Amino acid sequence: MDKDERSEGFEQAEAGRPTLKTLAFMTGLGVTTVSRALKDAPEIGAETRRRVQLVAKQIGYRPNRAGVRLRTGKTNVISLVLDTEEQVGGFVSDMIYGISEALAPTPYHLIVTPYSRNNDPLEPVRYIVETASADGIIISRTEPDDKRVRYMTERGFPFATHGRTEMGIEHPYHDFDNYAFAAEAVRKLAALGRRRLALLAPPANLSYYHHMRNGFADALVDCGLSEVPFPAATVDHSIEHIRARTTELMRRPLRPDGIVSGASAAAFALVAGVEDAGLSIGTDLDIVSKQSSRLLHLLRPQLYVVNEDVRLAGAELARAVMGGIAGAPVASLQSLKRPTTVEAYKTQPK
Repeated sequence: MDKDERSEGFEQAEAGRPTLKTLAFMTGLGVTTVSRALKDAPEIGAETRRRVQLVAKQIGYRPNRAGVRLRTGKTNVISLVLDTEEQVGGFVSDMIYGISEALAPTPYHLIVTPYSRNNDPLEPVRYIVETASADGIIISRTEPDDKRVRYMTERGFPFATHGRTEMGIEHPYHDFDNYAFAAEAVRKLAALGRRRLALLAPPANLSYYHHMRNGFADALVDCGLSEVPFPAATVDHSIEHIRARTTELMRRPLRPDGIVSGASAAAFALVAGVEDAGLSIGTDLDIVSKQSSRLLHLLRPQLYVVNEDVRLAGAELARAVMGGIAGAPVASLQSLKRPTTVEAYKTQPK
């Protein structure tokens, strides 16, 4: 019994589901020929492949994953390891949409493996690798020296990261240029006449904190501006916490007249905190925020935003991890998205 026949045995376990034998009967071909035609094997003629694939689509044939794994040693699964506390505002859904859209024309399927940032982020990665429950992994919230990246690299397991590292390991990634975002935000605030700026940054352990922090600091020097430290909150804190700390900040004698926000959800809290202090956006200070969905103008048209295309990030990550599985050169699997210009919503966008 060859591998195709053993795979067929798994498929027969699900009553009523079209199998390779169903396709073979309907096309008048052998099971092995049908199986190879579905895989675009070059030894099968183009017309035969087209006919088999058309019939498979018409009857709703789907390969049994147990059979695929038996035959190829692959699961045809990509796992997105996602922090369960990721920011709101469409980030998670847009990421999943972008990955799924890129996987749609391929044999791969997406599963989401959640974890809590309060637990060891290596655990879900270790489980997937040790159980071989996916062919590739996508991770986010990278750190400069990320133990997950080291672990997967040492075991030769394909992966891609949303964010970069600084550990001397070349690996597939897609990242948003947070250095350029912060620098562009500072220059915009300087052009608006603001002189004392604060940064609501990510947690200091994450790679994009350093990119954003460096872009902010370098642009302050270039523009001759001063910083008002805002160490009491990060974009990871709750909306309630950011709101309260912002109110305290804005009640100080030497308060900022401009704020750069590293996340859209945090910007909602910033606005609330500013108004709790009796001040007005656009009059007493300006805010430039990164956003992953176009919602901030619904809160306050006076906000300035830089859009991060998370769907694009998902698609790029899917392509990167599939490229890693296929053995493509690492340099071809790395992408960095520069931000668009700062947008204003002083009037309702058309």
